[in-house]
Amino acid sequence: MIELLSRALIRDRHNYTDGAVRRAYGMLCSVVGIVLNLILFAGKYAAGAISGSIAIMADAFNNLSDGGSSLITLVGFKFSGMRPDKDHPFGHGRIEYISGFAVSVAIIVMGFELGKTSVEKLFSPEAVDASWLSMAILAASICVKLYMFSYNRAIAAKINSDAMRATAADSLSDAVATTAVLVCTLISRLWNVNLDAWCGLLVAVFILKAGYEAARDTLSPLLGRAPDPQLVEEIRGIVMSHEPIVGIHDLVVHDYGPGRIMISLHCEVPENGDILEIHEAIDHIERELSERIGCDAVIHMDPIATHDKAVAEMRQKVAELACEVDPKASIHDFRMVKGTNNTNLIFDMVMPVENKMTADEAKEKITELVSERLPNCTAVVTIDESFV
Repeated sequence: MIELLSRALIRDRHNYTDGAVRRAYGMLCSVVGIVLNLILFAGKYAAGAISGSIAIMADAFNNLSDGGSSLITLVGFKFSGMRPDKDHPFGHGRIEYISGFAVSVAIIVMGFELGKTSVEKLFSPEAVDASWLSMAILAASICVKLYMFSYNRAIAAKINSDAMRATAADSLSDAVATTAVLVCTLISRLWNVNLDAWCGLLVAVFILKAGYEAARDTLSPLLGRAPDPQLVEEIRGIVMSHEPIVGIHDLVVHDYGPGRIMISLHCEVPENGDILEIHEAIDHIERELSERIGCDAVIHMDPIATHDKAVAEMRQKVAELACEVDPKASIHDFRMVKGTNNTNLIFDMVMPVENKMTADEAKEKITELVSERLPNCTAVVTIDESFV
């Protein structure tokens, strides 16, 4: 159904990196989710009313909350496409992350309420009339939810949407929860064993787990998560493929929502190169990054001595000492300033995020190593933090 609707309603539907196409897919899936969840709510509510099952009624209201969540997601995709304005110059793309987090909160609240009601029914159980009609409705609901999980997951992968992944996870948890309700209803029918409250509690656990995982995945980009390592390597590959560039450091990826990524980085270039040629190369790199990755790039140029053998050898020695501080440490912006009796080695050292040393401790360690291993040399070092 999604495939047919996308053919009819979405122009250029295979251009998944285009912001308009992403929003169109997100809004289409959200509208379909609203309709299907309302149908499921109506069917399960009727089945719950007929059978008197708290588990089925809870499952019905879970579908109603899913419809509300799809409405929130629809609003998120709609507003994330708003043009940048003077108050939000980087656009409104993060609204999609906020809507995904709102979906997660709705899931958690519903799971908590369902668990609370189920615990109450454990102490005051009520008889359940498990009819074949109720079970048929539950079986149909499982099929619908598995279909919703399938298309939400597929579209989420195509348009790289955390909000859609949260919706897909919710659909799968609903299918598992409804399966549990169906099994308990069948047991009640065949063996006259009342597992209604226990089943409701099990459903609540599934819902809470799905809500927690969805909240974790959608909150992370709002807090500023590290960029995808594959994206970092792609950026490095593009930049280093250009001849004037001999090194790259201080790469920062700023995520302002799907389709709105800005990056900044420093490129090391030969100090004796033609500045106009290097500037032209950097302009070309920025355009290539925009075309291939869909990001805005700002590149700072760092001239380094590439033809001075003494500087190159000393840089290599200092880089090896940095690796003794931490195997993943690196240096950049290396310069030598010679005095009468002493040489200042000026450089920045990048420490990996997982290293537990403070900046002062790292600075003290590398300074000591330089003094001990490199006679008549003093380290003038700045400790950098890696953002990738």
